[in-house]
Amino acid sequence: MKRLASILILSLGLFLMRGALPAHATTPEERISGSVKVLREMTQQQDVEHMARLLSNARGVAVFPNVYKAGLVLGGRYGEGLLVKYDPKMKRWYGPNFITIAGASWGLQIGVQSTALVLVITNDRGMEGFVGNKVTLGGDFAVAAGPMGRSAQAATDEKLQASIYSYSMSKGLFAGLSLEGAAVSVDENANTVYWGSSLSARQALGKSAQSPKIQPLLKELNALIRKAK
Repeated sequence: MKRLASILILSLGLFLMRGALPAHATTPEERISGSVKVLREMTQQQDVEHMARLLSNARGVAVFPNVYKAGLVLGGRYGEGLLVKYDPKMKRWYGPNFITIAGASWGLQIGVQSTALVLVITNDRGMEGFVGNKVTLGGDFAVAAGPMGRSAQAATDEKLQASIYSYSMSKGLFAGLSLEGAAVSVDENANTVYWGSSLSARQALGKSAQSPKIQPLLKELNALIRKAK
């Protein structure tokens, strides 16, 4: 009976995950437009200056317009997004490199949820981790929920030692988010579609972000950086 119950729980969790995910992979254009929408919504939040301050000195930023989380006790998350590299001294952007995020979870959970996610990569070591085929958040590099609120500066500015800070938007709620154990991988198919040839993450992030297709996203990122205080 215990084995049967475990099988039923696993089957239901997988069923919920299947129902949550889109029927097909999103295109590079859909990810860019979705990322623009997410950043525009975040820019309008009252607490965004703390995120903007991190971003103004960051080495890169990853945006996932929709990260789907589903399960019944046993669950998981999956999302498709993109990563751009930033040179804060020259104020130049590079990329994009298209990526996916996935991870499993266990505990008190039920149902399906979609969350927009932004990862701010704060140092060269963290950025170097994203030029490989796969990086595990919290395993390969320290990752923490992004600082927020009036007390965020006093509480965290002297201890901002994580390589990656995460922010999320779910049903209008802007918050930091912990992502221990989630794996970020290169989406080779999306890179090929966008760039017209097969590029590694390092190659994609070595290219200046000059294409008209990526300019709307860079416009929103620069607008967010201007909110830093």
